[in-house]
Amino acid sequence: MSMPAILVVDDNQELLMLMARLLEDAGYQVISANRGRAAIDGARSKPPALAVIDLLLPDMMGQQVAETLRRDNPQLPLIFVTGVFKAGRHALEARSKFGPVGYFEKPFESQKLLEAVKKQIPLETARAPAVEDPFNVELDVSVQEDDPSHSTMELTGVIKVTGTDNLVAEIRGANLTASRVVPEVQPPARQVAAAPAPSSPAAPARAGGSQRGQLKDNLPSLITAFYLSGQTGELGVQRGKVKKVIYFLRGQPAFAMSNLLSERFGQFLSRVGRLKPEQLHEVLAAAQASRRRTGDVLLERGLLKDTERLYFVGQQVKSIIYSLFGWDQGEYVLTFKDKAIAEPIKLDVHPATLIVRGIKKFYKPERLRRLLAPEDKLIPSLQPAYQLHEVELQNWEAELLAKIDGARSVAKLIELSGKSEQAVQSFLCAMMALNVLERSR
Repeated sequence: MSMPAILVVDDNQELLMLMARLLEDAGYQVISANRGRAAIDGARSKPPALAVIDLLLPDMMGQQVAETLRRDNPQLPLIFVTGVFKAGRHALEARSKFGPVGYFEKPFESQKLLEAVKKQIPLETARAPAVEDPFNVELDVSVQEDDPSHSTMELTGVIKVTGTDNLVAEIRGANLTASRVVPEVQPPARQVAAAPAPSSPAAPARAGGSQRGQLKDNLPSLITAFYLSGQTGELGVQRGKVKKVIYFLRGQPAFAMSNLLSERFGQFLSRVGRLKPEQLHEVLAAAQASRRRTGDVLLERGLLKDTERLYFVGQQVKSIIYSLFGWDQGEYVLTFKDKAIAEPIKLDVHPATLIVRGIKKFYKPERLRRLLAPEDKLIPSLQPAYQLHEVELQNWEAELLAKIDGARSVAKLIELSGKSEQAVQSFLCAMMALNVLERSR
């Protein structure tokens, strides 16, 4: 018996990919579309057993898609997903007219969406065993820094982490400058937990959306897709020999790993001046001999306190994630694994904050100009991924945001702000990455 087909419609390509992957892994076939017309055409080619529809699409309203689908199948179960409207008029009208079997506001919990689908369309056949991704890699080979232009990083002195027993702590320390690792400091070879990363060449795309792709400028969208869907999983990124992984817990970036020598915990402490080179050599040797984590050895020797470990692990994780904003080449892969759940120390930072700071720290002027030309005009987005109260704005940024109405060019906004071109462009690019702003059509 063939698997039931589920139609999924959303104009957020990365979120669409995650929802499709979620349903495929559960055992459903997925017909995915990021436009209303494409969804209607796809449903006519292969009638779905259920449809998940975003209410706001670029070419038509989700209600129009639902109405067309119901003409062909009056009993078709519908699930609506919405962002900007939430309990607004369009959402109320859609719920009243079509009687959907589910209604989700972004961000939502992906597992609850899956439960709603299963309730309407139970799977009659057992789910096929998951096939392990053939490109899993061990982060057990350290490589040298691949991009000397990003050899230093400024990190704020406040970090929020979740430790054991779900204890959330905000730890304040001095602002850090992470310099490049001292070349002669080499760690002993050691085995580290496995983490996914894409290989080259990439495997064929899966139905309903590829689980991997080219990174380009997609990192903010990928982070946002995890946030909007509340997914627990992993985002692996590879560029050349360098591999980094971000672990998400219920949509929040919680941990990260890297095979760069300079981003290992001991070397990171050396980069920020917390460990001397000779101390690092001794600690790494002891950790290798006892097969323990570097942090445990540091605690045992009195070189680090418990609260300091929380603080520096949090800053190390942030630095790994931030560094990925400097990448506009490489491959990414998405997997739904739960390593973040078992990790004893988890970063506690809002995705919008990471995205804004990452763009401001690492987008170079030429990249900013490529993404946003002086003659471009911007307007507030009809479907922002984040609400403004979730975004940390400086006073001048809030004032400038209020002046964006589609009539003024980027060049004019720079002039009005009184700030540097790079400062304004990085702010505007960050707001576009959050879908707070979009280009005026």
